[in-house]
Amino acid sequence: MGAEGNVGRGNGQREHTLCLGVLGPVRAYRGDQELPMGSPQQRALLAALLLRGGHTATAEELIDAIWGEEPPERAKAALRTYASRIRKALGNDAELLASESGGYAIRTGRAYSDVALDLDIATAHVSEAEKSAASGDRSGARESYAAALAQWSGEALAHVPGPFAERHRRRLTEWQQTLLEHRVDLDLQLGLHTESVSELTALTAAHPLRERFRELLMLALYRSGRQAEALAVFADTRRLLAEELGVDPCPELTVLHQRILEADPGLALAPDEPSGPVTPKPAQPAQLPAAVADFTGRAAFVAELKDQLAQAEGTVMAVSAVAGIGGVGKTTLAVHVAHAAAEFFPDGQLYVDLQGAGPSAAEPQAVLGAFLRSLGVDDASVPEGLEERSALFRSLLSGRRVLTFLDNARDAAQVRPLLAGAAGCAALVTSRIRMVDLAGAHLIDLDVMSPDEALTLFTRIVGKERVGAERKAAMAVVGACGFLPLAIRIAAARLASRRTWTVAALAEKLADEHRRLDELQVGDQAVKATFELGYGQLEYEQARAFRLLGLADGPDISLQAAAALLDRPVDATESLLESLVDASLLESAAPVRYRFHDLVRLFARACAERDEQPPSEREAAFSRLLDFYLASASKVFALERPGERALDHLVQPHSTGTHFGSRDDALRWLFSEADCVLSCVQQAAERGMLRHAADLLIAIKDCADSGVHSLRYERAATAVRDAASAVDDALAGARVQSMLTHAHIVAGRFDQADEEARRASRLAERAGDTLTTCWSLNQRGIIAICQSRYADSEGFLLRAIDAFRADGNRPSEASALCNLSQVSLEAGDTNRAIWLTQQGLEIYESLDHRMRMANGRYALGRALTRADRIPEGLEQLTKAVTLFRETRQPLWEGTSHFRIAEAHLAAGRPGQAAAHAEQALALRGIGGEWMRGRMLTVLGRALLALGQHDRGRVCWKDALALFDDMGASDAEEVRGLLTPAPAA
Repeated sequence: MGAEGNVGRGNGQREHTLCLGVLGPVRAYRGDQELPMGSPQQRALLAALLLRGGHTATAEELIDAIWGEEPPERAKAALRTYASRIRKALGNDAELLASESGGYAIRTGRAYSDVALDLDIATAHVSEAEKSAASGDRSGARESYAAALAQWSGEALAHVPGPFAERHRRRLTEWQQTLLEHRVDLDLQLGLHTESVSELTALTAAHPLRERFRELLMLALYRSGRQAEALAVFADTRRLLAEELGVDPCPELTVLHQRILEADPGLALAPDEPSGPVTPKPAQPAQLPAAVADFTGRAAFVAELKDQLAQAEGTVMAVSAVAGIGGVGKTTLAVHVAHAAAEFFPDGQLYVDLQGAGPSAAEPQAVLGAFLRSLGVDDASVPEGLEERSALFRSLLSGRRVLTFLDNARDAAQVRPLLAGAAGCAALVTSRIRMVDLAGAHLIDLDVMSPDEALTLFTRIVGKERVGAERKAAMAVVGACGFLPLAIRIAAARLASRRTWTVAALAEKLADEHRRLDELQVGDQAVKATFELGYGQLEYEQARAFRLLGLADGPDISLQAAAALLDRPVDATESLLESLVDASLLESAAPVRYRFHDLVRLFARACAERDEQPPSEREAAFSRLLDFYLASASKVFALERPGERALDHLVQPHSTGTHFGSRDDALRWLFSEADCVLSCVQQAAERGMLRHAADLLIAIKDCADSGVHSLRYERAATAVRDAASAVDDALAGARVQSMLTHAHIVAGRFDQADEEARRASRLAERAGDTLTTCWSLNQRGIIAICQSRYADSEGFLLRAIDAFRADGNRPSEASALCNLSQVSLEAGDTNRAIWLTQQGLEIYESLDHRMRMANGRYALGRALTRADRIPEGLEQLTKAVTLFRETRQPLWEGTSHFRIAEAHLAAGRPGQAAAHAEQALALRGIGGEWMRGRMLTVLGRALLALGQHDRGRVCWKDALALFDDMGASDAEEVRGLLTPAPAA
C-alpha cells in the first residue's frame, strides 16, 4: 500500500484515493468521505486482514481473531456476510478484498497504488527517521518521528473486539510510546527542553510507571533551570515504584539523579547542539553594519583586536575612546575589525547601538529581547526579567561561535548582562569611557589619528587631484579638525560635494576657532564646529528639517512621523531626509526610518534653539509630532476596541495619522513605534503638554499589557503624573493615574494600584472627568476582587456599570459586568455569574469587539467551570486562548491557560491540568508575580494528584516565597498545603 500522506479526513488526498486506518478507530475514507464499515465485528474482520500484510487468513483463523474461544453457531456465515458488506462499502475497490481457499485477504499491487494504510505510512516515516538519526541529522529524524506519530488518531483499533485486536492494540500502543520517547529525546537534543516540560508532565501523568518518560522529564527540567523539580521527580518515581511494584528505579534513572545532584556539566547540551527554545536549525544572525570603503590607518589596533577575537576564549573585547571625546572612530574601527574577524564566528554576529552617550541609554533587558529573537526565540518564549533573559542568552550561545558587537555603551553595568561568557564567543564593545571595571576585558585607548593617517583619510574622500594641488591647505584642514576622524569625514564630505570650493577656502573657514574644535575636554560638544560647517552648507529647507528633527527624542523616526513634524508632504520629506543622509548629518536606520548620531542630535537641537525663530515654531513642530502619534494611536485603539467611547473624551487630533488596512497592521504599527511614542510622551510632559501626554497614554494602553513595553510605559506614565502634580493639573493627573493603576494591576502590585486608583478618583471628581470616573470605579472593583474585598468590589462595579451606561460606553459596561461575575462566583452564586458574563459577551459580540470578546469568553469559562459545567467552561476558555493569541495579549493567554488548568484539576484530570499550568508559567500572566504564585500552586496540586509529591512541594515552596515577598494573603493557603496533616 502507498506510504505517502496522512489517513485522516481533509488530508489533501485525491478523491479516488482509498485511505484505511488502524491507528485509531478502524476506518476507511475515499477523499474526505468516510465509508460505512459497519458493526464492531465487521471492523474486526477488516482490521485482522489489514494487519496480515496481504497474506491470506483462513476462515478458522479469522473466527478465532474476532470471537476467540466462544464463536457464534453460524460464525462462518457471519464472516461471509461481513466480507460482503465490506466489499459493498468499498465500491469500485471491492476487488481489494479477495476470497481464496475458504479464506480472505486484502490484496494490493499496482492497481491499488492509491490505497494508503496509516500503519504503512507510519512505518515508512520511522524508517526515514532511523536513517536520518544514523546519519546525524537529528532535525530530520525528529520531523520523521513526528510525522509517524501524526498517523495516530486515538487508541489503535479502538472499540474493535476480539483477542486478535487486543494483542495488536497492546503492541501498537507500546510502539507509539516508544516513538514518543525517541521524538522527545530528539527534542531535548535539539534544545527544546523548555517546551518539552509541559508534554512530558502530561506523559508521566498518563503513564506513571514508564521510567523513560520520567528520565526525559528530569533532564528537561534540569536544562530549564528547575533542578529542585528534577530531583523531586526522581523522589516521586522511587516512591511510586516501591509502592506499586516493590522495585527501585532503573539504573539509568538512578545515574541521572546522581548527575543532577552533582550538577554534572555533561548534562548540558553537547557542543554541536543548539540550545534554548529555538528551531532545530538555529538562526545565524549577520547584523554587522556595513564597513566603510575608505577605512584608513589604525593598523596596529586592527591587528591587536583581530588577534584577540581570533582566540575567542570568552575574552571581552573593549574599544573605548579617550574620556569624553566623541567622533574618534571607535565604531568605524570596530566595524572594520568585526568584518575582518567574522570568519572566526561562523554561527553569527550580533550588533546593537546601546545609545550610551544619549539621555536614554538602551536597557539591557530590551537589548537581550532583541538578541533572543534574532537567535530564533519566538516572542512567547522570551522571559520577562533581565536575569532570565541573560541566562537564556548565555545558554543559547553555549557551544557556538558568535561575535557580539556592543556599540556605544554607557558603562560596564550596561554591558555585563549582554556578555555570552562562553568559550568560542567574543564581545566587541565601544564606549566613551575606559571600562576598567569590566572584568577580563582587553582595553584599548583609541586616540586621534596621526597627521599622515588624517591626511590619507581626507585625500580618499576628497580626491587625490584636489588635495595634491593644495597639500599645505589640506594639512591645515585636518589639523583644524584636531585629527578627529568624524570631524575630518564631515569636512571632507562637504568639500567633495562642492566642486567649486578650493581646499584653501575650506581651510580658511576652519581657521576661525569658533567654527572648529576648540578643546578636546569639551566632551559632547567637541565636534560642534565641524557640525556647524556641515549645517552651514545646507539649503533652507534642509536646515529647517535638520533642526526640527533634533527635537524628537525617540531612538529613530519614521518617514510619516517626520513628515508630520516638518509639516511637509511625505515625498518632499523623504527627499529632504535622504539629502541629510548624503550630508552625513542623518543615518538611514532602515527603509523609511531615520536616526541621528547622538552628538549630531544634540547639535541639531542646539541649532533649533538658536535659529528656529520665533520659539513658537519649535513648539508647533513638536505639537505636530505629538498630534500625529495621538491620531495614529487613536486609530489603533478604535480598531481594537469598536464601540469604546473613550476616544470621544480625548483631545481630538488635527492630524489624520497613519492609515491602517487591518487590525493586524494597526497592532504592528503600535508595537514597532512604541519606543518612539513613549519618548514623545515623556517629552510632552517636560514641555507641559500634559493633556495630550495623558491622552496618548490612554490610546496606547495595550503597551502596558504587552510585557515587552510595560516597564517603559510605566516610566512614561510616572513622568506625566509627576509633571501634572507639579502644576496641579487635575484632568491630566486623573487620566494618567488611571493608566498607572492599570499598569500596577497588570504587574500584580495591588496595594499601589489601589493608591493610584483612589487618587485618580479624587482628581476625576475635581476635574469633572467622566472617563476617569468610570474607569476608576471599574479598576477599584478589580483591585478589591484581587484583595478579597468582595463587598467593596460589588459596590464599585455596580456604580461603574451605571456610569458606563450613562456615558453610552457599552464595551466598558460589558467589562464591568464580567468583573462583577467574579464577585458572584466568590459568593457561590454561579447562576448569576453566568448570566452576567453572558450579558457582557453579548455586547462584545454585537460590536465585533475581538479583544474584549476574549475577556468575555474568559470570564464565562470561569463561571461555567465553577458551576461544575466543566466541558462548557473549557470550550469558552479555549476560545479565549485563541483570541488572546490573535490580538497579541500573551499575558492574558497565559492567564487563560491557568484557568484551564484549574478546570482540568476540578474534573479530576491532573495530567492535563499540569500541562496547561506549565504553559501558563511559560507565557506568564496578568498579575505578575502574584499570578505566577497562583500558577505554581495549581501545578503543585496537579503534581500531587499524579503522585509526584516532591516536585509538587517544590512548586508550593516557590509559590510561598513569592507570596511572602509580596505580603499576599494567598501565602496562608500555600503554607497550609505544605504543613503535614496531624496524625489521627
